[in-house]
Amino acid sequence: MKKTLLFLVLLLSQLSFAQKGKEKILVTDMTKIKQVANVSIAPDGKKAIYVLRTNENNETDKLDFDYRTHLWLTDFQTAKQLTRGAESVGGATWSADSKQIAFARNVKGKYQIFLMPLDGGEAFQLTDFKYGANNPQWSPDGTKILFSVNVTFSDILKDSLINPSKKLPSWSIEKAGFKSNDFLKIDKKVKANPNGSIEEIRAYLEKDVEDKKAKVITRLNFQGESTTEPEIRFNLLFVIDAKEGAKPVQLTKGFWSYNGGSWSADSKKIYASSGRDSLQHPDRELNSSIVVLNADGSGIKQIIAEKGISYNSATPSPDGKLLIATMSKTDWLGFNQIILANADGSNKTMVTFDRAANNFEWTDDSKFVYFTASSNGGVPVYKLDIQTKKIEKLSDYDTGISSFDISKERIVFAKTEVKNPSELYTADLLMKNAVKLSTHNDEWLQNKALSFPEKRVYKNSKGQSVEYWIMKPANFEAGKKYPLLLNMHGGPTAMWGPGEASMWHEFQYFCSQGYGLVYANPRGSGGYGKDFQFSNYQDWGNGPTEDVLAATSDAAKASWVDTSRQVITGGSYAGYLTAWIISHDHRFKAAFAQRGVYELSTFMGEGNAWRLTPNYFGGYPWENNIKPILERESPYTYVDKIKTPFLIKHGENDLRTGVIQSEMMYKSLKIMGKEVEYVRMPGGTHELSRTGNVRQKIDRMLRIYEFFERYIGLK
Repeated sequence: MKKTLLFLVLLLSQLSFAQKGKEKILVTDMTKIKQVANVSIAPDGKKAIYVLRTNENNETDKLDFDYRTHLWLTDFQTAKQLTRGAESVGGATWSADSKQIAFARNVKGKYQIFLMPLDGGEAFQLTDFKYGANNPQWSPDGTKILFSVNVTFSDILKDSLINPSKKLPSWSIEKAGFKSNDFLKIDKKVKANPNGSIEEIRAYLEKDVEDKKAKVITRLNFQGESTTEPEIRFNLLFVIDAKEGAKPVQLTKGFWSYNGGSWSADSKKIYASSGRDSLQHPDRELNSSIVVLNADGSGIKQIIAEKGISYNSATPSPDGKLLIATMSKTDWLGFNQIILANADGSNKTMVTFDRAANNFEWTDDSKFVYFTASSNGGVPVYKLDIQTKKIEKLSDYDTGISSFDISKERIVFAKTEVKNPSELYTADLLMKNAVKLSTHNDEWLQNKALSFPEKRVYKNSKGQSVEYWIMKPANFEAGKKYPLLLNMHGGPTAMWGPGEASMWHEFQYFCSQGYGLVYANPRGSGGYGKDFQFSNYQDWGNGPTEDVLAATSDAAKASWVDTSRQVITGGSYAGYLTAWIISHDHRFKAAFAQRGVYELSTFMGEGNAWRLTPNYFGGYPWENNIKPILERESPYTYVDKIKTPFLIKHGENDLRTGVIQSEMMYKSLKIMGKEVEYVRMPGGTHELSRTGNVRQKIDRMLRIYEFFERYIGLK
């Protein structure tokens, strides 16, 4: 009885601070948020490891912060920090006896594998590989560790250790003027000479490439996230004995990548995904297969492969009989569906489930698989019965499970919810009787005023149910009028909701600044099934605009909304949608578009996400039947119709959407004398608002607020 009363007191106190706190969420509170990730339970079920991501003050620039990720250990009663220091670590993997962990840590700019005994001994470095080592996976028998190594094309071409036979790729490098790859053969006798023979001139030009005086691009996908990447990179698999002084053994070879390596239950085989057709250039091979190889690297073979399909995330069952994996048609824009198969790849069947599944975890008896899937504004945990193929949802849509693991008697998980952005919990295997294990964010949240969203549903012109949420200003006062912010998600296949972690701070910040906020998951969003996700095909503008403006109009009916003070923002695809809306609708007093796409033909060359153009619009700008569609669906086509004061932002190193998109929009509006401002963030990439420089993230938030206040602030 005393325990029950204590639980009720604790619960009521949590609700009290969540609802009755008066302190505003500040822009700098983003630096206080601690995020739980990479949860892993020990084989004996008595403890768990997790990663905690924090923001720490930069030692040289007091206005800036550095990201840190370190390991924590919990026995389900208390938690303690295992790793410390300026160098971050990755997620840990357990030894079979639950006495040691392996993890990757940065050493002189390269990640290496470390082992740490949990009986009080010091961690020691297991690998010292010149290319680094990452993603350790301890074998079930506890003797070996599988890891991956990322190498460049020239690494493989020149390194006799990883390419002892000096093989050339089986696919064409597509070098103009050369019908074969023989020109790649290095003749060390030829000396670089700008005034010599054609062979010596070629050697001279190659030396310029080595010395970074030139970049020679022959590949299709040459744009990375922040810089051009003329060279393809490959993921190779290695294995090493789990003991000090051991030497790594290379398992996969050649100019091909192997991803998501995982051990079979008997530690004799390794499953991974790789390209289906080894004769295709990797940039052109969109299909991937499931492969299996022996633990010594021999006997590699494809066991699940099909033209037009990508298979990934192969996870073998503990009894060694089955595999679960994801499949996605190459024209499905990344929608993962579940398949089950025998361990040899035979008897492949699809499991009926209209969400994109991730993070498979088998129960020890191989009867069930747990997984997560973004859905209806949250990220629930689901449970698949292998025998019946029935799926049960175990957690709600109002929270997000970002990481989890299971043992025979419990599930341990990281959860995002409105009242707390990230904490660690444990519960029984039905996710009942949950107990909070961490308090990483409790102290700074204790007296904060938070706004809790109200969910509503709208039926659009296609008959689809569109979910949206309305948030009142924090410290709301009845009878007072407030501005309304429409905040839209990108993707376009992203999904927002109470269980989505990335926007927790931004939503709460604007509510604390006295804004009401509305956000929606319009047609094209993920989390509502394949048909809904693909319902914006050749319709990026009008259809999604109908959905988000319907949500805004409904929110604006509230007595507390000042309809003369409405503003709008969005990033990436939602930057596109922001520009589209203000060129077709003039209700908003100010708009802020971030890292957007505005002209779809230019986007083909400007961004590394260029495949969105043919995938969503059915073809390429030079095709007569596609060109008018791209023109119709480009916000830039309607730039002269924009009347709304407009702030445009882009990271200077953003190659996912590309800065020319923003510069075309800004320059055109400037020529016409419109109210427009353009902010470029030096060094910023497309991920600026999520994983970018912390000071720039603060700058971004303040610029949105300051710009809006110019037009809707109470004078």
